Amino acid sequence: MINSHFATMTNGRAVKLDVIPTLAFDDFKKAILDGTAAGQRVSAMFGDPTSQSEVTQLYVVMADDEQNQLYIGRTHIEGDQFPSLTPQCPQVHLFEREIAEQFGLKPIGHPWLKPVRYHRSKTGRDAWNRPSDQAVLPAVCDFFQVEGDEVHEVAVGPVHAGIIEPGHFRFQCHGERVFHLEIALGFQHRGVEDAMIGGPTKRSIHYAETLAGDTTIAHATAYCQIVEALAHCQKTARAQMLRGVSLELERLANHVGDLGAVANDVGFLPTASYCGRIRGDFLNLTALLCGSRFGRGMIRPGGVGFDIDDSRASELLRRLDKAEKDTANSVNLLWDTPSVMARLENTGPLPKHIAVELGIVGPAARASGLVRDLRQDQPSGIFRFSHIPVGTCDTGDVFGRVFIRWVEIQRSIKFIREQIGAIPAGSPLVKVGSLAPDSLVATLNEGWRGEVCHIAITNEQGSFARYKVVDPSFHNWAGLAYALRGQEISDFPLCNKSFNLSYCGHDL
Repeated sequence: MINSHFATMTNGRAVKLDVIPTLAFDDFKKAILDGTAAGQRVSAMFGDPTSQSEVTQLYVVMADDEQNQLYIGRTHIEGDQFPSLTPQCPQVHLFEREIAEQFGLKPIGHPWLKPVRYHRSKTGRDAWNRPSDQAVLPAVCDFFQVEGDEVHEVAVGPVHAGIIEPGHFRFQCHGERVFHLEIALGFQHRGVEDAMIGGPTKRSIHYAETLAGDTTIAHATAYCQIVEALAHCQKTARAQMLRGVSLELERLANHVGDLGAVANDVGFLPTASYCGRIRGDFLNLTALLCGSRFGRGMIRPGGVGFDIDDSRASELLRRLDKAEKDTANSVNLLWDTPSVMARLENTGPLPKHIAVELGIVGPAARASGLVRDLRQDQPSGIFRFSHIPVGTCDTGDVFGRVFIRWVEIQRSIKFIREQIGAIPAGSPLVKVGSLAPDSLVATLNEGWRGEVCHIAITNEQGSFARYKVVDPSFHNWAGLAYALRGQEISDFPLCNKSFNLSYCGHDL
């Protein structure tokens, strides 16, 4: 279905601001609701201040995966409130909370309005009606409570028993059974979006690389595609191939690490210990390419920062063959162990219709039966020419989220082997010119957690006037909360690891 109310654009192609329609709010709302009813997704919804202090623009970017199209529209909000879309479109629940926090615009009718990252509004307006001198602190807010005999509350974090990032989890339980989980984040908020304004500068690429450290390649690629689209820069086939290989190596390292972590959470130490080591082997393949295990310095505007020669390509393939065999030996132990399967199956289910309603992305979406993968749906770079089949599972439980990772590991290895076996000629890096003024571009990439979305709006000088980032975790934390309903509280570590979402990617 073509969204006739919005402008049509494609992934990674810039458009002039004046082609984006500005709709009355009722038409804006109707276009979003009609689009989601037809199967489109809300990839991003965000605010942008105007020169008028009491007027804020709201933008929405919707993805039509069936048509490989993006649709974008905007509306003006005058004053300090607007009718919430969340009751009719749950996909936007967190976007509306973010808009309320950043711009002081209160979405009237939002079912559970509260801060997201706990920072001061850009406009000085306050959607929470707090005193001006009140401290803005994460998790200092009201939490949903269940009342009744033998109902109790369990609070976990933000400090955890491990070397992990901070986040707060509040469980409403009856005995061991979880009625409701509420997740409060924001402890990792660094203000990356604000830091990008006025760019690109020498620091911009480093901000992109560290948005979520385990997703360096995906975020850096999205940022570089922003710059390249605005500069009308054409990269070489060689650079596109190296970017694709780097992205799949990032996927491999994290998927293998997650399989080991899930094994650890069910007390199955053989796979846990083996995958912990093998993850390091895949990280070292990225280091072989660029010197950094997490890929920093690899992706640069105009291509890649490091090339590959024949000897290094041969060494990469040799190590890949060994890592593939070790991974298969380790992971297949899971499927062959009944006690492990008993812990994974039917634990933390996320039904397909709920995954659609919440806008879940990545392996978590595919584990619930959604054929949703940007490498196929909104392809960019090398994925426009080299296809990776999309695997799905219909169980929606921990087993499904684990098994999808194993399927993707095998297919990523095959992709890398094919690409390294036929490296195209050309320069790895081309010059990038100045950026187009008064333009907007959206880039989407399939990171290992799912959809990584970057959006930039330039001013008259061609500098970033607004920069928006949506990490896949922003879509998926609500899925984790839903998956815990009706489960044992002791299942939380296992469910949490089966999603393995990013705190800093959410908090920015």
